[in-house]
Amino acid sequence: MAHALPLAGVHIVDLMWVIAGPSATRVLADYGATVVRIESTRHLDTARTIGPFQDGSPGPENSGLFQNVNAGKLGLTLDMASDAGREIFLDLVRWADVVTESFSPQVMRSLGLAYDTLQQVKPDLIMLSTCLMGQTGPMANFAGFGNLAAAISGFFSLTRWPDRAPAGPFSAYTDYVSPRFTAMAILAALDHRHRTGEGQYIDQSQVESALHFLGPALLDYTVNDREQTLAGNRDPHMAPHGVYAAAGDDRWVALAVQTEEQWKALCGVMQQPELARNPRFATLTSRLAHQDELDAIITDWTRTREALDLETILQEHDIAASVVQRLYDLYDDPQLQHRGHFVPREHPLHGTITVENSRFILSRTPAWIGRTAPTLGRDNHEVLGTILGYSAERIAALEAQGVLQ
Repeated sequence: MAHALPLAGVHIVDLMWVIAGPSATRVLADYGATVVRIESTRHLDTARTIGPFQDGSPGPENSGLFQNVNAGKLGLTLDMASDAGREIFLDLVRWADVVTESFSPQVMRSLGLAYDTLQQVKPDLIMLSTCLMGQTGPMANFAGFGNLAAAISGFFSLTRWPDRAPAGPFSAYTDYVSPRFTAMAILAALDHRHRTGEGQYIDQSQVESALHFLGPALLDYTVNDREQTLAGNRDPHMAPHGVYAAAGDDRWVALAVQTEEQWKALCGVMQQPELARNPRFATLTSRLAHQDELDAIITDWTRTREALDLETILQEHDIAASVVQRLYDLYDDPQLQHRGHFVPREHPLHGTITVENSRFILSRTPAWIGRTAPTLGRDNHEVLGTILGYSAERIAALEAQGVLQ
C-alpha cells in the first residue's frame, strides 16, 4: 500500500518536536513519505509528557498526543552532540530529500548543522526550520509554545468577553494552525526541486502563519481603521448567535441565525411567534441592540431540552445548530465514524491504540497509516541497517558507545 502513495520515495529526516512540527510531517507520512524521526532519551520530546495517557498512567511511551502526531514514522534515538551522532546524522542527510527542525534559532548552527553546512553534503537538499517568530529579527530568539504565539499574533485579544480577562482559543492554538502551511511549503519546495533541480531553505514563523486566520480583522483595521471589539460568542452580522445551555450537566448547543426567515423559524420552534413581531427583535438591528434580553429568552427555552434534540429540530428548520460535543461524543459521532476518522493500530506495548486518520480523503491515493508512532529506539536497527547500510557490528559498537540514546 505504501508504495502506491503519491509521496512514496520522498525521504525526510525529522528533527521536529512537540506538536506543530510533527503534525506537519505526519501529514507527509500519511501519503507515503519515509519519515525518520530523530529523538534523544536524554532530552525527551515534551509531547511524550503530555496526556491523555494510556490507562491514565503518565510515561514516555503512553502519550496519546505523541502517538497521534507521529504515527507512521520511523524513530531513531541519537546523541546529536557527539561526533559519531553527527556523522550518522550527515549520512541521513545524504539519503534525505528534506530535513525539518523546530528548535529555537541558532540551535542547528551551534551543532554545526545549519543549512549552508548541510547543503555542502547534499546540494539539492530542502530544509525547513519552524519556530514561533522565524529565524531572524529582534524577537527571533523568543522561544515558547503555541499559546504564546496565539497571544502575540492577536488571538487572545479577540477571543474573550468584554468584561473578562483574555481567555484565548483552546490549547496551543498556532501549533494546530501552522502545520497546514508547513506541509504545503515542503510540497511546494519538492515540486520546485522536481522542476529545477534546486533545493532551498524554508524559514517559517508560526506567528506569521497564524496571522492568515485573522485576515478579516487585519483588513478591517488596515483598510477601514476599525478595530474589532471584544464580543465573546456574538457576531456583528447575526443575532441570535451564541452557545446556549441545554438540559443536563454542562451540555450546550451552538446556534446561529443568519436570515430573517431563520429568525421567524426559530420563534416558531420555540412556540413564541410573537417574538418575531416584537419591536425589540423584529429586525437584525433591533436584535443586535437587545442581545442580552434575547439570549435570556433563548436560554430559558434551551435549558429544558436535550442538546441533541435541539440540534435536530433546529437543523430541520434550516437553522445552523450543533451540540457542543465532548470527547466521547466525538468518538461516537456517526459522521466521523463513517469517514473512518479514528484508526486502530497494533502497538508493541499497549496492544491496540487509536489515532486520528488523515484530515482529508484523496480518492485515488487514500492515506495509509502503516505503523504506530515509534517507541524510543524501536527502529534504530532498521534505520541504520536497512536505510544506511551499517553492519550489525557497527550498530552494536554505536550502542555500546552510548550514541544511540
